[in-house]
Amino acid sequence: MKAPTSRSQPRHWVLVAFCVGAIGLSAFRGPAGAAAQSAKPLRFAFFAASSQNGFDAAIYQGAKQEADKLLGSNGYQMRLFDGQFSATTQYNQVQSAAAAKQYDGAIIEPNDNVGIAPAVKQAIAAGIKFCTTLFPIGPNMYTLQPQVPGLTCTAANPPAPGATAQAQQVVQWCANIKPCTVVIFIGQLQFPFDKLRYDTYVNVLHKHSNIQIIATGQGNYDRGTSLKAMTDILQAHPHFNVLLSNADQHVEGALIALKSAGWNVKSLIAKHQLYVMGGGGTTEAVAGLRNGTWSADLTYYPVTNGQLAMLQLIHALQGKPYSKAINMDKAGPLPLILTKRVLASHPTFTGQWSG
Repeated sequence: MKAPTSRSQPRHWVLVAFCVGAIGLSAFRGPAGAAAQSAKPLRFAFFAASSQNGFDAAIYQGAKQEADKLLGSNGYQMRLFDGQFSATTQYNQVQSAAAAKQYDGAIIEPNDNVGIAPAVKQAIAAGIKFCTTLFPIGPNMYTLQPQVPGLTCTAANPPAPGATAQAQQVVQWCANIKPCTVVIFIGQLQFPFDKLRYDTYVNVLHKHSNIQIIATGQGNYDRGTSLKAMTDILQAHPHFNVLLSNADQHVEGALIALKSAGWNVKSLIAKHQLYVMGGGGTTEAVAGLRNGTWSADLTYYPVTNGQLAMLQLIHALQGKPYSKAINMDKAGPLPLILTKRVLASHPTFTGQWSG
């Protein structure tokens, strides 16, 4: 199974102020830090869902920043593994790392949060302390508590609460509109985390008789795919009130299609005739909120996510207290749901990644 976040796990994202190509190196040492150097550098593995993915790159950047801060330039080594959005590739990488016994700790962005569990269990048995980001590892997507024995930490956004918060915003906006028609965009319904998000949207919205879900598009976390899907939807449904999506890339593609169809999105939003809700917290979404072409956004903070995961991992390796479960819905520097009004109080915030 491929993995996009909100993946989130989106595909061709570009990290702000960060060269993704640079993380393609098999190993590196971080820039000089002020912390005292340990006699023997800690050895880390970073299992990215895809090294070419901007969201993943932002988590990696955050992990690197925290290691630099706590360990200094000679205090650690890190190897990046490119999971290529392939569950099989990533499983083999973790299994090989377990057999090699060359790492003290590891962070993973799981492509298959259920299927990867046996490989992670092997790695832990081999002495590697493991933290997961993006999603919990295991069949229960509702808990952040470790489901694999010995897992050091989970630092992730649980899919259902975020989707619930998005849907509740839609319910509030639709309160006086009958009918209030909704188009949903999701990554792929074959992904367990996307299916959970979608089912959450449906369960919340269907409780309100004035709200009608008229179409669902699968954008695969890709702008072009989403543009085509929205173009097709408009053939059958030329008018609707709400665009609700779990990923900002879907919204970006959909907005291009709407503009091509003659929609003045900014004017429609201003007149309370259209509501656009994305997910991800990209720089594009933040800019759209500020200029009035987006209504709200479920916001993720991947750099912060990487920092917190690495902090727990290093503390665990050093025998210091650490947290086993970090809810990233509550750990970001700004609120979970961003709007133009919220951003007015944070004029310098631009987002932690670009999609």
